[in-house]
Amino acid sequence: MKKLTLAALAALAVGAVSLLTGCSSVSTEIDQVALHYTGGPFQDKHYADFVPPGVSGRLDGPGDKHYVYPYGQRTYTFAKTNAEAPPLSIVSRDNVTLTVTGQVLFTLNTKPEVLRQFHERIGMKYKAWEPEGWRRMLADYVLIHVDRALDGTAQRYGWKAIYNDPAVRNAFEKDAAAEAVKRVREATGGEYFCSPTYTGTGPCGDLVITIQKPEPPAKLVEALAAEQAAILQNEAQKKINQKIATEMESIRQLVAVLGPNGAVLWKAIQDGKITVVPVPQGGSVQVSPR
Repeated sequence: MKKLTLAALAALAVGAVSLLTGCSSVSTEIDQVALHYTGGPFQDKHYADFVPPGVSGRLDGPGDKHYVYPYGQRTYTFAKTNAEAPPLSIVSRDNVTLTVTGQVLFTLNTKPEVLRQFHERIGMKYKAWEPEGWRRMLADYVLIHVDRALDGTAQRYGWKAIYNDPAVRNAFEKDAAAEAVKRVREATGGEYFCSPTYTGTGPCGDLVITIQKPEPPAKLVEALAAEQAAILQNEAQKKINQKIATEMESIRQLVAVLGPNGAVLWKAIQDGKITVVPVPQGGSVQVSPR
C-alpha cells in the first residue's frame, strides 16, 4: 500500500508538471492588449476574455491562443525613407502629377467587444497581430483609401494652388482626411480606427492625416521659379519707370517756370556742379579769374 501511495503521488506530480508545462501563457506590455481564445485538444475554439495592458506571465489552458494588438496612438507613414509605405501620387485639376508624403495618426479601438469584432472580421485574414500582417492590413484598409481620398480631392484644385497656397493646401488636407475617414469606415464596416487621442472611452473620433507640401515635377518647379523671377523683375522695372516719369514731370515743371536755361542751371546747382555763394543785399562781390 505504501508503495502504491508513493507511486500515485509521483504520478500526480508528473501530471501536474505536464499540465503546467502544457498551459499557454501571455504577457502584454503597457502599449499592448490581447484577446484570449480557448482551444485545447478536447475543447472548441471560443472567445474567452480580454487581456489588458501590463499583464505579466498569465497562465491559461493548454492549447489556448492569445492574439496581441497595439494599444494607444500609432503612426503609419508614407514617405521616401523610414516609412511603412512609399510616397503617394495625386493628379491636380490641370492634370499635373504631384508627389505627397505624410502620415496617418490613429488609435486602434481596443474596447474588448470592438477589438474582438475587428479580430474576427479582419485581423484573422491577415494575421494582423504579427508585424507583417499588421502592415499589410493597414495598407489594404487604410492607406489605399487615404490615397484615393487625396487623389479625388486634388481634382478640385490647380497644381500651383496646392503647391504654393497654404490656405488651399490646408483645405485640401482637411477635405481629403474627411473623405478618407468615410472610405475607411465603409471598407471596414466599423469604428476600428479612432482618433490618435482616443483612450477607450467616449466617441471614437476620426483618424488624422497630415501631409507635407506636395511636390510637382522638378521642371515645373524650375519654370515656376523663373516665372516668379520675371514677375519680380517686371515689378522692379515698373518702379524704375515710375521714378523716371516723376523726374521728367519735375523737369517739365522747372522748364515751364525757369525756362530751358534756368532749368539747366537749377539742375547743375542741385547736383553740386555750381557753387552758390550767398551775397548780402547791397554787398559787392569781386571775382578773380584763375
